[in-house]
Formats: sequence, structure tokens, C-alpha cells
Amino acid sequence: MRQLIFLLLIGACLSACKKDNTTTSAATPTPTGPQLTFGIKFDSTLARLGNLGQPVSVPVGNAAQNPVMKKASIHYIEFASDSLTALGSGAIVYQGAETTAGGSNAVDFDKAILKGNNTDYVSVNLSTLPAGTYTWLRVSLTYQMFDLAYRFNNPPNFVNADLTGSLASFVGFNNYITTHKIIDSTIAVNANKVQGYWAFETSVPFGGTNYGSLTTGEGAGVTVVNPISTTSPVPAGSCVVTGKLASPLVITGNETSDIKVVLAFSTNNSFEWKEVNVDGKYEPGAGETVVDMGLRGLHPYVE
Repeated sequence: MRQLIFLLLIGACLSACKKDNTTTSAATPTPTGPQLTFGIKFDSTLARLGNLGQPVSVPVGNAAQNPVMKKASIHYIEFASDSLTALGSGAIVYQGAETTAGGSNAVDFDKAILKGNNTDYVSVNLSTLPAGTYTWLRVSLTYQMFDLAYRFNNPPNFVNADLTGSLASFVGFNNYITTHKIIDSTIAVNANKVQGYWAFETSVPFGGTNYGSLTTGEGAGVTVVNPISTTSPVPAGSCVVTGKLASPLVITGNETSDIKVVLAFSTNNSFEWKEVNVDGKYEPGAGETVVDMGLRGLHPYVE
């Protein structure tokens, strides 16, 4: 049994939870005056986009599903006035904590904000955003934790059993992690992990007992959508996604009311794998391997 579960998890070769931390990082200004609030939303009905921002379908020979997002972490938010604005030269309004505790500079996961779907992620002083007209947003995600469906076979007890597992994925440029928790297992890392570190946990009901199974690994295959990549590219491995605001945001510098921007991310078939059994079911025990797990577009709008 243990060997079969181990093989199942080896099949989940992914690319790229700790306790909830709902306080802002040290880099977040103390709220005073009108606020600029960012909400997060994961929506499987949004367009499924490729790296260049074009609509793409699931390739022949692959299959995909809409993962159920549980928690996510954002490290960087930047407004850009137009498609020629280079990464880092726009208006950076939020950046999470970083550390060199693991050697090279990395996201400090211990201080990261983890929030669920349809929640307000962070608020900053509206005065942080200079006067101007903004049409684009750049957002760096560093962590995703979601549930996914998979099929498990281990006769005679399990025949085409459709089960659920939880995946923790670290997609930041570099991540310093002491420990993190998925379902009920805490994993000690105490090191830097580059983009692509993941951990997967599942429990298989057997004879009235839940046998938890856990594994970790490194991988590749993260779609990072950037519709303006030809004029404003992002570095490989940064996981900085780019999205155009539904309507330009005009800031005069004289605002007296709060503004909320919703960061809507597409989860439309964002968990994709190579099929062995052509049935649309993810079956890692059959040798089906994950080829992509990146979010499929950023569609920000002012609420």
C-alpha cells in the first residue's frame, strides 16, 4: 500500500501550509487616510491564456482541470501607465518581506500573507500611488495551495476511486521556508527553495482508517501570462503576471475615498497533465505527469 501511494505521488512531478498569517508584512504602510485595497479572486470562467496573453486550449494528448484554490500569497504589486513601462519602473505599491537567512535573497515565507478566495488581500495608503493614469498591473505570486481531483487504483480495495489531494506550490523567484503545513502535516525545510518546489498530501480511506501520504519535490512548467511581453518582458523565474485593467485607473492625488482593485486570476483548466489513460481523469499512479500549473491570466478591475 505504501509503495503504491509513493508511486502515485512520484507521478505528480510538478513545477512549480503554513499557518495563516493575516497581518501585513513589514513593508506595508500603516493605514492612514484613503486606502487602496487589493482583493483576490480565482475564477475558472475567465479566459484560459498562454504566456503571451493569447487564448489557448488544452493540447491534444493532455487533459486539465480547474483546481479549487484554498490559499495564495502575493509578493509584489506594480501599476504601469502603458505597455512600454519596464518592470520595476512603474508605481510599486506593495512588496512583501525578503530575507537572506537561507543564503541568497528570497521571499520570507514566514512573513508572507496567506489569504483565501474572494478576500481582501492587503491595503496600502492610496497616497502610495502617484497621480497618473494606469492601464496595466503586474503581480508576483509566490505561493498557491489548492485541492485537485485524481483517480487511484489499487485492487481489490480501490478500483477507479476518485479522490482529492491538496498541493502546496511555491512559485516565487526564491523562497526561504522554515516550515509549512498542507492538510495536517507540517514540513520542515529551513532553506531556500527556488521556483517549482512543491508538496502534495492526500489521505486514502481504507478499512475505516485514513492513511495520510505526503511527498515533496522540484519541477518545472509554470505559465506566466504577459500580454505585453514584446515591449515589457519579465525575467524568467519571476512569476510576475501582467494584466490589463478593465478600465484605466485615473489618480489625481486629491482622492478622499478608498479604492478597491480586484485581482481576478483565471484557474480555467490551469492544472494540466499528460494523459496515459485517455479519460480526462488525472491518474498519477498510471504514469500521468503534470505539465503545467500556472494561473491562466490576470484580469484586474476596479470594484
